[in-house]
Amino acid sequence: MNPGTMFTRRFAIAAIAATAAATVTTVSLPATAQDTLERAREQGYIRVGFANEAPYGYATPSGELTGEAPEIVKAVLQKMGIPEVDGVLTEFGSLIPGLNAGRFDIIAAGMFITPKRCEQIAFSEPTYGIGQAFLVKEGNPKGLKTYEDVAANPDVTLGVMAGAIEKDYAVKSGVSEGQILTFPDGPSGLAAVRAGRVDAFALTSLSIGNLVQTAGPGAGVERAEPFGTVAGESVKGHGGFGFRKEDKALLAEFNKHLTAFIGSPEHLALVEPFGFTKAELPVKSTAELCAGK
Repeated sequence: MNPGTMFTRRFAIAAIAATAAATVTTVSLPATAQDTLERAREQGYIRVGFANEAPYGYATPSGELTGEAPEIVKAVLQKMGIPEVDGVLTEFGSLIPGLNAGRFDIIAAGMFITPKRCEQIAFSEPTYGIGQAFLVKEGNPKGLKTYEDVAANPDVTLGVMAGAIEKDYAVKSGVSEGQILTFPDGPSGLAAVRAGRVDAFALTSLSIGNLVQTAGPGAGVERAEPFGTVAGESVKGHGGFGFRKEDKALLAEFNKHLTAFIGSPEHLALVEPFGFTKAELPVKSTAELCAGK
């Protein structure tokens, strides 16, 4: 299946809210009313939440749900006998609350697997491992390449995405709260860099590269050199799919097919258009990541 192919039954766009308690426009089914796996197989579709962050999960201008995570989830669900998905768009910071509230059944947003998030939801095995980068003005006039560079200059401001891991990385590196501004998504961070509201915007290196590509020539922005350590520790983040903790049968069946799929020729061909290669294959397990290893 190529990334442009859609088999989405309905594409429900949620109103983007300012808080993590944002609601969505789809009608929610009770999360515990019946076994989610059985219900999805019976209905022939399942709801997935995403946050419009390319290349991990996003909607095209024509309303197609695509990206690394949605394309993988489609392929795996088909193998499970669930042929269609409903895409539910919300802010990144609302994904975990939305999942636990039953507004959708899987998070398909390339979400990093961290100990804090593992306390709230269950994760599939990871699908990729990747480092960090900054979006900066062309020429990188302030020479910002790492969080430590930001911490060393109190006049520098850093943009991060709401609910994402980058704020934790920044604070861990000594960046003060007063230097950090939060934005709902990547395009907002791009606009802030271009307008001079922030000196840099932090995301994964692939996301930053995608923002530069989206901005196009003459936009006056570039990706600073990617990096993989924070405060002397590796920060090659690993992303996976999120599930409610009670959906054990759904997660087990999903993992069975996912682990056989990741690294296969079919998988690599599917994610190559989004910039993923063998170099981004995961090197840790979910158990290790949830334990902070």
